[in-house]
Amino acid sequence: MAFFHAWRFTHFSNEPGVHSPNPEQLSPGRKLWVLLTGIRNPKPRIGAKPDFPVETVTIASPNGPLEAWYSRPDTGQVRGTVALFHGYTSSKSHLIHEAGHFRRLGYNVLLVDQAGNGNSAGFRTTVGYREADDVAASVVWLYDNDSATTTKHHALILYGVSMGAVAIMRAEADLRVRPTANILECPYGNMRQTAYNRFESMHVPGFPMADLLVLWGGVQNGFWAYGLNAEHYASQIHTPTLLLWGTADPRVTRPETDAIFAHLAGPKARHDFPGVGHEPYWKRYSADWEQLTRAFLAEPGR
Repeated sequence: MAFFHAWRFTHFSNEPGVHSPNPEQLSPGRKLWVLLTGIRNPKPRIGAKPDFPVETVTIASPNGPLEAWYSRPDTGQVRGTVALFHGYTSSKSHLIHEAGHFRRLGYNVLLVDQAGNGNSAGFRTTVGYREADDVAASVVWLYDNDSATTTKHHALILYGVSMGAVAIMRAEADLRVRPTANILECPYGNMRQTAYNRFESMHVPGFPMADLLVLWGGVQNGFWAYGLNAEHYASQIHTPTLLLWGTADPRVTRPETDAIFAHLAGPKARHDFPGVGHEPYWKRYSADWEQLTRAFLAEPGR
């Protein structure tokens, strides 16, 4: 059963429909059904394109070709580039609002479908491990194609949500990616704790199923899933980082967030959004989110 659940969690199906609801949204009967049959996990698709002009580009990644949208600001001097990476069971179209905000601040933007998601190749996700290769490949593409990235005084900002945030952290810790700054929203602490959090949100004991899920998920996808640990990656990140978290997040706990922030080795700032779960913070705190990111990027060197 654990092997089957791990496969369903890390492999998308080529079928229409929507993903199973979040664990905290399930009725008791639906929770039992999901526990017995696994989640419904169709490949995430992209939505409508942004209302600002974009160029659709292809990025060569070790995980296969990635589709991305690249856009320049409408007017004014370009300050740099922001590359945006989405969360689990998502796509680049979920980051349109954030990209629009950065464009208005004068940045080029690159919105990336990570491997297996949206219009990128494949049907597999490793929830941040192999996605780090997508981050590194995107940075290489920017150095080859984006004049702002290669200009000495322009910034390269990496923005990630949940899985995307963990992928950025591993790319910096293990793959030597060196951006100017990071904006990370709700990265989870480690894969084992994430599995336990999902069971807890269903009010089901995590042991031993959560550990078996992590074990089999790694075996099936060719990596040691217990080593997927953002708390450890943080200790190797000297990049200035803004860490954002919602106090009502059922999937990323306060101790995880505290540990990540404590371990970050470089200049850092943090903001907690009261009463917000595992969701975009700008939807509840639009003005605060914009002010925080604007102020962070306005600091010298960014």
